[in-house]
Amino acid sequence: MSAVHTSTGRPPAGVGHVIVIGGGISGLAAAHRLLEGGARVTLLESAGRLGGKLRAGEIAGVPVDLGAESMLARRPEAVDLARAVGLGDRLQPPGTATASLWTRDALRPMPKGHVMGVPGDLAPLAASGVISAAGLARIEEDARLSRTEVGEDVAVGEYVARRLGREVVDRLVEPLLGGVYAGDAYRISMRAAVPQLFEAARSERSLLEGVRAVQARAAAGSPADGPVFMGIDGGIGTLPGAVAEAVRAAGGEILHHSVVRELRRSGEDGWQVRVGDRSLDADAVIVATPADDAARILRHDCPAAATELDTVDYASMALVTMAFRRSDLDRAPAGSGFLVPPVDGHRIKAATFASHKWDWIGAADPDLFVLRTSIGRYHDDADLKRDDSELVDLSLADLGAAVGLAARPVASKVTRWRGGLPQYTVGHLDRVARIRAAVAGLPAPLRVCGALYDGVGIPACIASARTAADDILGTLPRVTAPGE
Repeated sequence: MSAVHTSTGRPPAGVGHVIVIGGGISGLAAAHRLLEGGARVTLLESAGRLGGKLRAGEIAGVPVDLGAESMLARRPEAVDLARAVGLGDRLQPPGTATASLWTRDALRPMPKGHVMGVPGDLAPLAASGVISAAGLARIEEDARLSRTEVGEDVAVGEYVARRLGREVVDRLVEPLLGGVYAGDAYRISMRAAVPQLFEAARSERSLLEGVRAVQARAAAGSPADGPVFMGIDGGIGTLPGAVAEAVRAAGGEILHHSVVRELRRSGEDGWQVRVGDRSLDADAVIVATPADDAARILRHDCPAAATELDTVDYASMALVTMAFRRSDLDRAPAGSGFLVPPVDGHRIKAATFASHKWDWIGAADPDLFVLRTSIGRYHDDADLKRDDSELVDLSLADLGAAVGLAARPVASKVTRWRGGLPQYTVGHLDRVARIRAAVAGLPAPLRVCGALYDGVGIPACIASARTAADDILGTLPRVTAPGE
């Protein structure tokens, strides 16, 4: 075990010692919040780097993201944290947001006026050519259908197919949900993944009318001229490092290569965490790890939570990042990229034209064109067994068919994310409630946070972390330093 930093300036008073297990953005955000509240913090990360699914890298000398590349800006948590740790002047919206769908043997414009692929306005959908004439006619039946009951939860694909037909699910909802969860629309919980649609389904007979109501509320509640997404000059992957530096500066301790072997109650209201051949004492613990690690850590003192965590499935994927010399291209592909419906049978599920999407990538080397593809989704990951060169070739074959790209890259990099994204299957929110109830009922303070609870996006992860930290701060008595 090696310590990246041992604090020398811990606050003279606080609310006790809190151990945060997990150094992804959720664990880092929790540590940051705890330090703001005056706690003494030790963060334990099992790997040699911080950031989890946020990872900065480079290709052909150009800085790129090898994990998540953007964050939702209409939620404040991620943007606020970036500003708090000194990255405010590096926040940038996408240079272009003109995305397409590669479907029905052509690149087609992403229809406007939808909520996660569910249309509210049929005119742009019809003009796009994404849905066939028969599919458009099926959508119009929504106005005549009786109400479809959703109960306590329902799969997004199941409900939308009943109302609008499978074609909408297969060619619109699937690629958009896949871009978020790498999942299967016919398994993903509508209540958890698209809560605004779930509420619309409960209140409106017509799904189309429900979508229009959702859009009207969204328009009234947020500035229309603000960016939907935001990036960071140098990559979203630079955010974890900036948060870590803020944690250290506030007196927090960060330990790398620190695999938690065991978590046990210590006394009536404390914890003992065994890391390697040493034990650390804590007044409270936050577990910010994926489900399998969280289950293992909690199994001794909270078996009920561990049992629920064992039921969480994850999707695996690979990102293939490539750099091309512009002189080798007949013309650079236009727009920010495209999504690929699985029903079309192609290998890649999305392509992002990073040099167009992020101005800082294009400015880093104007002679290079950088793009990336993604391969793999839930229960469709056989290609991930191939070696890196084969994944590059699969990507190039699909890019050739989609946009006519015939050049070979001057550099390529494959980043594999095994168990990268938790799957929010039907009943997910009830599962999360049971996990949180189990850990909240423990005699000693312990909370959980991360992508598997309240959303997989960066703002949702940070919000989850802040809630966990605030709960912990509220349960601990204040410790007064001598002389106070």
